[in-house]
Amino acid sequence: PSPAGEPGHVGRPGLPWEGTVEHGFPSQPSALAYDPVLRVMAIGTKAGAVKLYGAPGVELTGLHKETATVTQLHFLPGQGWLLSLLDDNTLHLWEVCQKEGCSHLEETRSFGLPGRPGCSPGITRVTVVLPMAAGAMVCLGTEGGAVYFVTLPTLTLLEDKTLFPDEILLSVPDDYRCGKALGPVESVQEHPRNGSQLLIGYSRGLVVLWEQSTRTVQHLFLGNQQLESLAWEQSGKSIVSSHSDGGYMVWAVSGTGQKTQQPTMSTIPYGPFPCKAISKILWRTCESGNPFIIFSGGMPRASYGDRHCVSVLQGQTLATLDFTSRVIDFFTVQSPSPPSPGFENPRALVVLVEEELVAIDLQTPGWPTIPAPYLAPLHSSAITCSCHVSNVPLKLWERIVSASSLPPSALHPSLQAWPIDGGKNLAQEPTQRGLLLTGHEDGTVRFWDASGVSLKPLYKLGTANIFQTDCEHNDSLNQAGEEEWPPFRKVGCFDPYSDDPRLGVQKIALCKYTAKMVVAGTAGQVLVMELSDEKSEHAVSVATVDLLQDREGFTWKGHDRLAPRNGPLHFPPGFQPSVLVQCVPPAAVTAVTLHSEWNLVAFGTSHGFGLFDYYRRNPVLARCTLHPNDSLAMEGPLSRVKSLKKSLRQSFRRIRKSRVRDRPVSPPQVQEANAQLAEQAGPPEVEMTPVQRRIEPRSADDSLSGVVRCLYFADTFLRDAAHHGPTMWAGTNSGSVFAYALEVPSQEKFSERAVEAVLGKEIQLMHRAPVVAIAVLDGRGNPLPEPYEVSRDLAKAPDMQGSHSMLISSEEQFKVFTLPKVSAKTKFKLTAHEGCRVRKVALVSLASAGSEERLENCLACLTNLGDIHIFTVPSLRPQVHYSCIRKEDISGIASCVFTKHGQGFYLISPSEFERFSLSARNVTEPLCRLEVARLQDTSCLRWAVWGVWGALLWWNPSRTRLGPRGSSSSEVCEGLVVPGACRGGWEQGECLS
Repeated sequence: PSPAGEPGHVGRPGLPWEGTVEHGFPSQPSALAYDPVLRVMAIGTKAGAVKLYGAPGVELTGLHKETATVTQLHFLPGQGWLLSLLDDNTLHLWEVCQKEGCSHLEETRSFGLPGRPGCSPGITRVTVVLPMAAGAMVCLGTEGGAVYFVTLPTLTLLEDKTLFPDEILLSVPDDYRCGKALGPVESVQEHPRNGSQLLIGYSRGLVVLWEQSTRTVQHLFLGNQQLESLAWEQSGKSIVSSHSDGGYMVWAVSGTGQKTQQPTMSTIPYGPFPCKAISKILWRTCESGNPFIIFSGGMPRASYGDRHCVSVLQGQTLATLDFTSRVIDFFTVQSPSPPSPGFENPRALVVLVEEELVAIDLQTPGWPTIPAPYLAPLHSSAITCSCHVSNVPLKLWERIVSASSLPPSALHPSLQAWPIDGGKNLAQEPTQRGLLLTGHEDGTVRFWDASGVSLKPLYKLGTANIFQTDCEHNDSLNQAGEEEWPPFRKVGCFDPYSDDPRLGVQKIALCKYTAKMVVAGTAGQVLVMELSDEKSEHAVSVATVDLLQDREGFTWKGHDRLAPRNGPLHFPPGFQPSVLVQCVPPAAVTAVTLHSEWNLVAFGTSHGFGLFDYYRRNPVLARCTLHPNDSLAMEGPLSRVKSLKKSLRQSFRRIRKSRVRDRPVSPPQVQEANAQLAEQAGPPEVEMTPVQRRIEPRSADDSLSGVVRCLYFADTFLRDAAHHGPTMWAGTNSGSVFAYALEVPSQEKFSERAVEAVLGKEIQLMHRAPVVAIAVLDGRGNPLPEPYEVSRDLAKAPDMQGSHSMLISSEEQFKVFTLPKVSAKTKFKLTAHEGCRVRKVALVSLASAGSEERLENCLACLTNLGDIHIFTVPSLRPQVHYSCIRKEDISGIASCVFTKHGQGFYLISPSEFERFSLSARNVTEPLCRLEVARLQDTSCLRWAVWGVWGALLWWNPSRTRLGPRGSSSSEVCEGLVVPGACRGGWEQGECLS
């Protein structure tokens, strides 16, 4: 309960994680499937997850009990059933079921092929899964060449229908047989017009048309090339086969004769030199002209064997789609209008590669890409930082969206709507607009709509064009020349390589009221930018701030600064730089903050911090924070020597600690006396609770002690209790806090008077732990409002009558001081567990689940153990404690950002953000519904009655579950029932569900 005694105000244990939702591209995808009836797709991962996606906001997730790779996924179209095959050779049936009006994905059954006596287990390893169109069976092709048939949904093996290769060999000519095995089953395809006929392809090259009802071979296609895949032509008169030599063949399925030795057409598209295998091929008929032939692979082995390509061929038009990561699978989406008989009319091609999902518009000339509303590759360039902006004004939102729009062109993304649009999003419309900003290694900043369930890309800002770098290369792959062969076309946006690591974005700050933004990078560059609705051409002002202040004996051994371009530069609509502030030495920026009402930006590095007036474009302050022994600050983040020195230093520390541990232990009486002395050393008003241990002071000569960890602007009392004014605060790695009083002229006199800064206070924390955050609380204990919030009537004016408090969060404790005296008021030592350190903190506003008017301001804290603690402010009373992130997930903990209203984001993989909520009111979770129509014929009932135990079952069409006859709708059993099992009135038996 909250301090006010209201249950569920802050949250109950377990609640925050029930609404977790993932944003971004799934990590390590391994399988893909599409349901053309429900218009949803499924993606399986190497970690055993299954994710369903439909229209934006329609997301279902399931996780196998076994942590095994999902190798194949197959829908039973329209029925809400999904089959998954794992690399442990087990088949699993998933069901889309309805609970409380929403759809959920649940695993209902699993199945494994029994081994054959006297044979190795690999013989029954499943290579092909084909659900039959009738929805009653699934056939499984295996490594040993046998084809098994399993009933649905019971997953019961029909042994009498099993087709062994020996039965096929009886129909094969002796000269083709020649003592060789047929090899594994590579492909099984159902006849598009006759469900009783199956096309079965074996690795050796033999393709068989098998009649199930009579168990006879209807036709043999005697191929000699190693087979990779098969596909039917829509009419059923032709088939196409792809092979390991990089070619494909078209075969006629005629009624005359039982054997075909020669195809009607054979080609190696990228020959004549040796090519890699075509792993998958599709044939799609088109009413408007030539059919589409789409295949993956087939590249010339010597020249382009390392390329990941999908080729699209229609008549004489060929496009070789070139991806930057391995192709996993692809499918086509048909036009939504009723198809003409004999034509499929593909609307789009959807390709899943290891690092992104790409949709190609097949109806627009040039085949452009279709922008995806979700599954965006957040890691198109590696994420280096992120920040969240809550309650974005509508005007700024519209300007950002407008800046990102592109004119329609064949070279730009398609205007076609997203083709996978099944299901209905039941989540409520977001009450406020939220922006998630991510900084990347290539110098870009991406804006994401984080208001709802899906993380939608809004706008991309690039900063590399401001500097002279090596990345001004012409992308020759994007514009293939007329003579180039193959005709490569670069597709997708995933680019794992950065031409210059100095471009990496380290810190971002955005003022949502003035559209001012600061982007700071790895080479000490601080860009002040402003949003413009028009394109412009102007020169960027450059200012240099020397943070060393002519300190002697220091030599920078790290990377050079980025050289800015000279002269006017062209900038498109969007955020445009007005001034570049270059820190000297050019070390990575570790902290940045912006105050747009005072026209000030503060920035810090491992050497010190600076204050810059971007209106007058001149430095206000530069302060060096280096310790004389701070040698690592010379080397920068890209130094190779740094990691070696650090590991050596840690080794020596471990040796020293082990020696200390090996010393004789003091008698209990001595330890008790020492503990009493330690207790008396603290302030008398602070009580040492049992969960807090004593903090050991850190050495002042620790490496990188001068790193500036946080910067903060506040209008508060610093000089005396009668006068408040602008102040700036800076906290460092060695526990030092510097407070400056600022003389900021009124807005009318900005151009006449310069801003002045005077050092007001310098605080040194006794335990010297790094200062993570600084905040000032007004007389009521509330955080100070953001710039312009009060003047624009968007927030209450802070209480300037009572005394202000300053909250300093270090890695080991939280401490509240009174202002302006800076006397200790209260503190909490978050060191209950050995090794526990504060990593991220934020002041969050938590609204009551019953009434939005009831608010609590709390301190949220994430530790290096992945735990989240919530405290009241300014009393620092512990509220609740949650386990959020695995303590081994160092990158996840480092990437965590809190929102103002108690939510948070952290990277669960390089490509996915996980969103969590600390608030019972603000929970974002996918709520959606998929309407399924399962088959309800007598065959399903017959199989159910012939259960393994001879159980009596009843099919309930309204619930699509199995239960005893006579049971009420709320008491339907989900499995096999022996008479006497449930509450339906039987007296004997046992429930086996």
